[in-house]
Amino acid sequence: MTKAKGANALPLNTILPGDCIEVMNGLPEASVDLIFADPPYNLQLKGELHRPDNSKVDAVDDDWDQFDTFAAYDRFTRDWLKAARRVLKPNGAIWVIGSYHNIFRLGAELQNQGYWLLNDVVWRKSNPMPNFRGKRLTNAHETLIWASRSEGAKYTFNYEALKSLNEGVQMRSDWVLPICTGHERLKDENGDKAHPTQKPESLLHRVLVATTNPGDVVLDPFFGTGTTGAVAKMLGRDFIGIEREESYRKVAEKRLSRVRKYDRDALMVSASKRAEPRVPFGQLVERGMLRPGEVLVSPRGKTAKVRADGTLVGDAMTGSIHQVGAALEGAPSCNGWTYWHFKRDGKTVPIDLLRQQVRAEMAERPN
Repeated sequence: MTKAKGANALPLNTILPGDCIEVMNGLPEASVDLIFADPPYNLQLKGELHRPDNSKVDAVDDDWDQFDTFAAYDRFTRDWLKAARRVLKPNGAIWVIGSYHNIFRLGAELQNQGYWLLNDVVWRKSNPMPNFRGKRLTNAHETLIWASRSEGAKYTFNYEALKSLNEGVQMRSDWVLPICTGHERLKDENGDKAHPTQKPESLLHRVLVATTNPGDVVLDPFFGTGTTGAVAKMLGRDFIGIEREESYRKVAEKRLSRVRKYDRDALMVSASKRAEPRVPFGQLVERGMLRPGEVLVSPRGKTAKVRADGTLVGDAMTGSIHQVGAALEGAPSCNGWTYWHFKRDGKTVPIDLLRQQVRAEMAERPN
């Protein structure tokens, strides 16, 4: 396990024992990039549940999920979310996951405390447990809420990486992923489930790829058997886990000891276009990559001439590459980088290729 240096050192890549509220209040303020929280669901189960063959369902009936009243659960929710917000960096964010038993109470308290809701995500379980009593719909999903620490925070969102995960299509807010089964389901020494609500690594992989970068610090205040830590370690993120149950800590520590970080190249994800350095069109003219007087052409054959100041003139219209393109098309807006092309060696080439050349040079420069 590694630890940051200094008086306010963060216990990185460590599982901290104890109550999550007390432990979070002992961590340095504004020190964490992301929180993933899987708090008790307060399921309020009444009696045992059996399958049609009369075998008992291993439901969530542990002490940590028991609250006397909704008011007690709400106090607990208020206190841990307050402690969590204190340790988040100004541009940090939080994910909370729950079922219909508690997710609405969590969402209300997030807003009460000043978090800014960004999305709710429906995790559709591709292999949900059936409803054995036949008195309700099969409960086939859980809900995640993604929120920034406050309105206006510049939270991390790797849009292009998620789009790549989804075969080039924008990632939607309904995620179809299987529940934790088979070899991924951790067992205790008796062969029973080590934790009743263990989350699949695929879910945490998507969350961390989407909303963190390598080197970020991810806090899980309800660490359980360590899914968040395992995925964070593989993806080159630092983690802090908090878990009060010794049995879960032991399983998590054993699990984490077997996890290996992916190599550096494998950790790279598709960068957001908004995060790429800005290249003014005029810079291409200054550098001679395009010459004043050179003619640019649109996909539909409309033309405009490059001027020395980086503007275009075409069909009695003068302006930026975006303004002239929009005017020629009679459109409210236009992405001039993809609209305009130039000719080299008899071939038509998009001007965006020149912008990418400049960006590549900028990336190669030493800091």
